[in-house]
Amino acid sequence: MPKFYTDEVREKAVRLVVDHRGDYPSEWAAIKTVAERIGANPETVRNWVRKTQPITTNPVSPQPVSEDTAAELKALRRKNRELEKTVEILKAATSFFARECDPPQK
Repeated sequence: MPKFYTDEVREKAVRLVVDHRGDYPSEWAAIKTVAERIGANPETVRNWVRKTQPITTNPVSPQPVSEDTAAELKALRRKNRELEKTVEILKAATSFFARECDPPQK
């Protein structure tokens, strides 16, 4: 039977992990300790912590990226993939028609 936790317990657990992760050798150690204290599964607490963190981070800079920026980046990457496919198709078509214009070899 699943356990249900109030929003207050979730918020407190996340706050404890975030505030005290520097006191432990790893974030996972902090999560395990907080989970033991509230009687929850460590993986559950880890999921709570992940949900409160930004969606993505910029690999160049440790600054978090906003949801709007992440969505725009995702759309631009998809558009880039489509354009790369289009370029490949056009290159193939160009070489095909260029071969047709060449004089036949004997």
